Amino acid sequence: MFFGFDPSLAVFAAAMVFARMGAILMLLPGIGETSIPPRIRLSFALAFALVVGPVIAPQLPPAPETTLGVAGLIMIEVVIGLMIGAASRFLLMAGSVAGQIIGYQTGLAMAQSFDPTQGQSGALTAQFLNLLFMVLLLATNIHHLLLQAAAGSYELMPAGEAPMWGDAALWALNLFTSAFVLAIQISAPLVAFGLVFYLGLGVLSRLMPQAQIFFIAMPLNILIGFSILAITLGAASLVWLGRAEEFATTLS
Repeated sequence: MFFGFDPSLAVFAAAMVFARMGAILMLLPGIGETSIPPRIRLSFALAFALVVGPVIAPQLPPAPETTLGVAGLIMIEVVIGLMIGAASRFLLMAGSVAGQIIGYQTGLAMAQSFDPTQGQSGALTAQFLNLLFMVLLLATNIHHLLLQAAAGSYELMPAGEAPMWGDAALWALNLFTSAFVLAIQISAPLVAFGLVFYLGLGVLSRLMPQAQIFFIAMPLNILIGFSILAITLGAASLVWLGRAEEFATTLS
């Protein structure tokens, strides 16, 4: 039972589970967004910890005899939760980077507005991709897989044991680099278009120096760029969803 006969052991188990689950859910995509009030996120994390607590309780270490030992175990769980939650944010970072690249290629990089998924201003294309990926994450129930991954993280990183920091750092670095690779994959059609388009403009400006290249190029650049984005958006969304599902299955 999660709440056993000893109240002190029940409080220790609840604190251990909530420390990791709360840290993960405060950063998890779709749930830990800054646009969601902190009280709601905290309440959801507490409810989720109560649900998965009876399953995780047998995997918890014995309660230390000293308060300092209990605090040390809880801090380890918080660090593990923050590491997993921050790693999951790399998925949204890929959409933001891809949107910035697309913005540069289509000439819309200076058109910026507040991005609620990142908590800061960003290009319109980056905001669009982030919101689109967030909707797809919730519509396809991949957030369920992320919640299962949060509960299943105890198999990969046992409770009360400090992770092997070298392996953890390598894992986070691989996720970080794969996010940039994913961003390049999503924006690759626009990157190829930009190279060809600006190369053609350079040749045209040399052949016709008197032509107003800027006034000719900007509308055409935006029109063709949006057309390519509309054509490739479905494939880009499938690539991102596949990467999100892969991340969830590695932890669960």
